[in-house]
Amino acid sequence: MTLLWILLLPLCGISLPMLTAKWSRSACALLTALPPALAFILLLSQTSAVFAGETLRFSLAWVPVLGLDVALRLDGLAYLFSLLILGIGLLIILYARFYLSAADSMPRFYTFLMFFMTAMLGIVLSNNVLQLWLFWELTSISSFLLISFWWHKSEARRGARMALTITGAGGLCLLAALLLIGRIVGSYDLDVILASADILLAHSWYPILLVLFLLGCFTKSAQFPFHFWLPNAMAAPTPVSAYLHSATMVKAGIFLMARFYPALAGSDLWIILVSLTGLATLLVGAYLALFKHDLKGLLAYSTISHLGLITLLLGMGTELAAVVAIFHIINHATFKASLFMAAGIIDHETGSRDMRKLNGLWAYMPITGTLVMIAAASMAGIPLLNGFLSKEMFLAETLDQHLLGALSWLIPLLATIAAVFSVAYSLRLIHDVFFNGEPRGLTKTPHEPPHLMRLPVEILVVLCIVIGLFPVWAVGALLQSAAGAVLGGEVPAYSLALWHGVNLPLFMSVVAISGGLLIYSYRKRLFDFQNSLPGLDALNSFELAIKTVNRYCRYFYEWLDNGSLQRYMVFLLSAVVILAGLPLLDVSVLSGGREELPIDAVNATGAALLLISALATVIWHRKRVVALLMISVVGLMVSIAFTRFSAPDLALTQLSVEVVTVILLMLALFFLPHKTPSQSEPSRVIRDISLASLVGIVIGSWAYAVMTRPFTSISDFFLANAKTGGGGTNVVNVILVDFRGFDTFGEIAVLGIAALGIFKLLTRIPLFKPSSDGDGRPWSRERHPLLLATVSQSLLPLALMVSVYIFFRGHNLPGGGFIAGLITSVALILQYIAHGVDWVKSRMDIEYQRVIAIGLLIALVTGVASFAFGRPFLTSWFDYFHLPILGELELASAIAFDLGVYLTVVGATLLILSSLGKMTTLHRPVHKETI
Repeated sequence: MTLLWILLLPLCGISLPMLTAKWSRSACALLTALPPALAFILLLSQTSAVFAGETLRFSLAWVPVLGLDVALRLDGLAYLFSLLILGIGLLIILYARFYLSAADSMPRFYTFLMFFMTAMLGIVLSNNVLQLWLFWELTSISSFLLISFWWHKSEARRGARMALTITGAGGLCLLAALLLIGRIVGSYDLDVILASADILLAHSWYPILLVLFLLGCFTKSAQFPFHFWLPNAMAAPTPVSAYLHSATMVKAGIFLMARFYPALAGSDLWIILVSLTGLATLLVGAYLALFKHDLKGLLAYSTISHLGLITLLLGMGTELAAVVAIFHIINHATFKASLFMAAGIIDHETGSRDMRKLNGLWAYMPITGTLVMIAAASMAGIPLLNGFLSKEMFLAETLDQHLLGALSWLIPLLATIAAVFSVAYSLRLIHDVFFNGEPRGLTKTPHEPPHLMRLPVEILVVLCIVIGLFPVWAVGALLQSAAGAVLGGEVPAYSLALWHGVNLPLFMSVVAISGGLLIYSYRKRLFDFQNSLPGLDALNSFELAIKTVNRYCRYFYEWLDNGSLQRYMVFLLSAVVILAGLPLLDVSVLSGGREELPIDAVNATGAALLLISALATVIWHRKRVVALLMISVVGLMVSIAFTRFSAPDLALTQLSVEVVTVILLMLALFFLPHKTPSQSEPSRVIRDISLASLVGIVIGSWAYAVMTRPFTSISDFFLANAKTGGGGTNVVNVILVDFRGFDTFGEIAVLGIAALGIFKLLTRIPLFKPSSDGDGRPWSRERHPLLLATVSQSLLPLALMVSVYIFFRGHNLPGGGFIAGLITSVALILQYIAHGVDWVKSRMDIEYQRVIAIGLLIALVTGVASFAFGRPFLTSWFDYFHLPILGELELASAIAFDLGVYLTVVGATLLILSSLGKMTTLHRPVHKETI
């Protein structure tokens, strides 16, 4: 349960910031930090077990047939990322308290932040890949909300759309890859997948699934050529940039490559795709970072470069390279988060992030300047800091690889060049901002921030120093356990010593530092060269591409959707004829030889009435009231057919639905013309008759072919297990509330949403109110006939009693919550018809929206209650009890779920019908503020 609480605490914390909207800003920050702080403590309590090599697991059955479980695992890799997510997240919460202005909605910001934190924890803790993908998509959605937090800024909205589009498209590729992996392995359980490397690597689908998998990882972690979304996401508030782009979101793709490393990394294709992509990203990011004038822009491209470095290490295919990749993940998170927050401090206290204006800040902000210099030096790989250690190990690994065969010497050369640019842009960050003259054109007088705002930066910078000086003591056990989880076995020997002697990697570091100083000294020439190149605005190019796609989609949509219902039906029915008719051409004999039932007088009469009423509906379809009466006969005959073939539940349901449908259509027809003119051309009539005939031939042939062939139905299973497994003899009801209860819950949810949607559509809608019928006769002055009012009022208690009886007997005899709900709805809507809205409102003023909500809540609570007993969602319980007077009585938890169905059906049906019936009264649906 500890793992579940680590995930649930931040989830519960999503709502806390909004509860403090009227409190002080400090109280809001403190309450927001409480759940992740508790989760952080729980995580630390598992340290000894994780460092001992254990993998902690938690599993809760959800939909086992589909491989869907709430499954969590905590090993070294998950522990490392959870530590970063919660630890840096807590620092961001403190930092944001002072960064956000009074005009910014702090509760809204913290809500989005906690949403994102929960999604990231879900990714790293998931032990089911479908669950992992769900949280993966939630990170895209929550990051969109965070990036667009300053929604009034165009660049924030555009940057958020770009990030969501790129990462969302990658998420679809990842879903396809995970589905393929699950299909090949036979399980979506991560433990099984990680142990199935031989099966995956040998399968013919491996190249396809690997490309799809890497597309998901590369888009999320801003790898070349998908890197362009990350710099444009810098329009977000700096706390967002510091969190998303140093330790969390962009690391999600890195995490996924590390997580699936044991299962997918053992091939040449992995080595080629991952290493070359990482190398290109390393170089592109390092080069472009040097030329950015925006502080956050420089840090964004440097982030891209370092992500490429980690990806390159994961792609080298050696165990030690994977260890170095994990080490650099730790180091990059510390120095990059501190640099982003320092950039926010500079922007907050000077009013600018433009390095052409930010000169000589050392005189005004010496403490902040010292912190930035240490963090930037770590980023550049200067000795005695953590960045130097992982950079040295990285350079050593580039010397021990054979990615390009005889040309493999290019890898260490290009890595050294990237390190040169890393030193150059780090030096520019230090010199141009804190020295190099005096500030120019600033809107504020620079000064140090409040100490609590600077405290997160100080903590992270101290970590950079401590890890740099005492790496074994600081992160040795953490690195060992995380690397073991990535490699899936023994970790190779490695050294975190500060000094490895005079060797080639040390020489490469010296070249990098010297080259960086040289490039920075001649930066003006490089800037002139860069400015001479044709410019490319990635954001504008992306927006242009999206607009082009939208334009062509709109042309196609306007051609397809021209407002003609007949045309839509032609497309739909033509597709049915083609897709269902072509397979019939391969069927040699239509009849399957199964014995047919004899046609007696009752069946013949029912079929004849069904045909006659259907034809009458077509013939008189332009007289809408007559057509409605005829089509109601069709529904009645279908109900009789169900009864004839021993399906009383279906017959009751069909009959109840038919009554509700007729009332609904009568209410709707009141506002529509009672007749429609004949305007169909002969060619269209011929087309419609031909298409309808083809559909009838194809569907009739399929029905005959299926019914005349023997088949084995799943109904045998339900018949055999309805009593023993669900405690009921009414198999249909047991299926609805037990075996397929999840489907039923989804259906009533959809019903409730549809009712609310119709209610919203009817709000303030202008409708024509006819004063006479179709023949010009005025409506009767007696709006509520006495006879109808008397009969309906007398029938109400009887109908409600029948409804209750149908409800309670549904588990063992025909009936149930759905049918009972329809009967209650019909009984109540009859009162509206007979007495009028005013009469009913004075006696029964019920908000049907609340009835829907209560019904759904009861159904949900009933389903979730099974978790308390260690059972899957909506597992029902029943037992028999002997009660005085009543005797033996069965009690089943399914009755509570059926009650939720009943209330939802009543609420949804009455909300729709009563809303339509109120359109001509003072009680018509309106916005609350206008009442």
